[in-house]
Amino acid sequence: MMAKPNVRPQRPWFSSGPTAKRPGWSSQALNHDLLGRGIRAPEVVARFAHGLTLTRQVLEVPDDWVLVYAPGSDTGAVEAALWSMLGARPVQVLAFENFGLQWVSDIRDHLKLEPEVLAAPWGGLPDLSAVDPKKDLVFPWNGTTSGVCVPSADFIAADREGIVICDATSAAFAMPMDWSRLDVVTFSFQKALGGEAGLGVAALSPRAVARLDAYEPPRPVPKVLRLRDAKGFDRTLATGSMINTFSVWTLEDWIDALDWASSVGGLSALIARTQANAGALNAWVARTNWIDWLADDPATRSTTSVCLKIVDPRVLAMDEAGRQALVKRMKALLEAEGAAFDVESHRNAPAGLRVWCGCTVETADIEALTPWLDWAFQTAMAE
Repeated sequence: MMAKPNVRPQRPWFSSGPTAKRPGWSSQALNHDLLGRGIRAPEVVARFAHGLTLTRQVLEVPDDWVLVYAPGSDTGAVEAALWSMLGARPVQVLAFENFGLQWVSDIRDHLKLEPEVLAAPWGGLPDLSAVDPKKDLVFPWNGTTSGVCVPSADFIAADREGIVICDATSAAFAMPMDWSRLDVVTFSFQKALGGEAGLGVAALSPRAVARLDAYEPPRPVPKVLRLRDAKGFDRTLATGSMINTFSVWTLEDWIDALDWASSVGGLSALIARTQANAGALNAWVARTNWIDWLADDPATRSTTSVCLKIVDPRVLAMDEAGRQALVKRMKALLEAEGAAFDVESHRNAPAGLRVWCGCTVETADIEALTPWLDWAFQTAMAE
């Protein structure tokens, strides 16, 4: 049996959401002055507006776009766009992981539309040449639960007629994105910068705002998803005003993360840190015979939520329940040693491992993690 490694990751947090806090994070570093204040107090509204300003700066959002907060993390931001904007045109959905499948269900079963679904099995990417520029498009840039991402936005027409709603929650702040090919970009605090859960952001292009101004959906829209008022796009939302009562603590934690992101060099540095982490993990996968990437094509492999499958012949001979039991045992072994937390695959994905490699993780901790993964596998298989 393999001996336990001598070195543990200093920060053994590898969850894909909420993700690891920034290096050096402390709750005492957060601004406490506005806790307990009313959400409509001018100082609080100004602080939320400041959060949007910093978000725009770090993420390098184009000047003519607007940003709004949404309750319910990225899910709430995507849902707000779906409920408030879809129905004006036929819609396509790229479904190659859990959340793409969720958007299909919501559009079909709840909005009562008839989306064209461009699907792929776990580890694959749909035929992007089938995307129709005359139709609206909904897709995840990075499949958080499959470890598959689109290689670029070149499959989206620059002169498209439809709007493009991009779920970018595990891509924003970590991967280069072509804003000119997108119209709604959503993400949450809890992903790439390690913020607290509960709040999402939707960035809206001028084309998206024009859709909101011109199109009134033929359905009741719940208040917490409502991006329109009686005149069209509710422009007060772009000033930091909130749809409902949001957590000031969560906002202060987000501002802290953005300040850190600026201090380390901004977006280019965040992407470089992410790529270094993924590179360290990928180097281990390449030299390890019991593990492989879930994503088939190297060009589509995520650099944030790296999803892995166990390919040892003994494991491949198991049924899915047996593979799930093995992963749970590995998880228990790792967590008991304080070597890694939350590295199991998403509950709806095939049994395997998922390691967050975003910018708030240190490369040295990825390097320290990999011997522990070997140890956990060998130990679990020997039991």
